[in-house]
Amino acid sequence: MQGNKQTFLTVGSSIFLLLVIVNISLFMSNQAVQNQITERAQYIQQSLQLEKIYQPLVHALADLAANRHDAQINALLNEQGISVTVTPPTAQPAPTKKRQG
Repeated sequence: MQGNKQTFLTVGSSIFLLLVIVNISLFMSNQAVQNQITERAQYIQQSLQLEKIYQPLVHALADLAANRHDAQINALLNEQGISVTVTPPTAQPAPTKKRQG
């Protein structure tokens, strides 16, 4: 009887030790994933803050490229996935004077 009790306790404590090791590894894995998520959230938050700067900057560069026909600025914007197309201004008809008569 004493041998069965000792075997049972040894098996039980081995299973408990294995579960503790699994728990530690899952905890460490979870912590690494949480750190990645935190970094991504921080990147997104910073991107949103910088968007207020980037949008007018890109718009100004696009205007400059269009006004000066600057191929280098156009190429720079194209490398970033921004295409600049220049639409010619529409000709407005000359105003006609009404006859006073």
